[in-house]
Amino acid sequence: MSRIGRAPINVPAGVTVTVDAANSVVTVKGPKGTLDLNYNSRMNVVCENNVVTVTRPSDEKEDRALHGLTRTLIYNMVVGVTEGYQKKLEVNGVGYRVAMQGKSLNLTLGYSHPVIVDAPEGITFETPDANTIIIKGINKQVVGETAAFVRSRRAPEPYKGKGIKYEGEKIRRKSGKTGK
Repeated sequence: MSRIGRAPINVPAGVTVTVDAANSVVTVKGPKGTLDLNYNSRMNVVCENNVVTVTRPSDEKEDRALHGLTRTLIYNMVVGVTEGYQKKLEVNGVGYRVAMQGKSLNLTLGYSHPVIVDAPEGITFETPDANTIIIKGINKQVVGETAAFVRSRRAPEPYKGKGIKYEGEKIRRKSGKTGK
């Protein structure tokens, strides 16, 4: 049995979980918003007494994989509507900076033009200083995808470490040319 899949999900106060087994949809409502999940119809999701449990019909390989996945996706939704998710990015480089332009990010990354990144639905950007970006939202997947998209505008390079990197990310540095 899957260790992750069989762990029950405790639903905190102020959060409601509704399961529509006929359409294979789980809806989680909380103080920060509402999230929906279309799960595989083979999985059995039950919400009783503020505890959500996910069970699988058999021990086939696909069912075992879906068991843990479904449970984790529902758990991430519960955490998202209560606490939310955030990713921090650091901008390193001479002349590289970031600023808010309405709800969009205005990135100056050494190109001949500024790079404008619009916030997807449900995502908010914060710039506490000119070299830090905080991406916040309730959907863990969308927060991660947005952070990866912003990072890809100028990924860190290995010689000087210039570019956009995640907070705490280690950049493998290369020595470059060696003199004679």
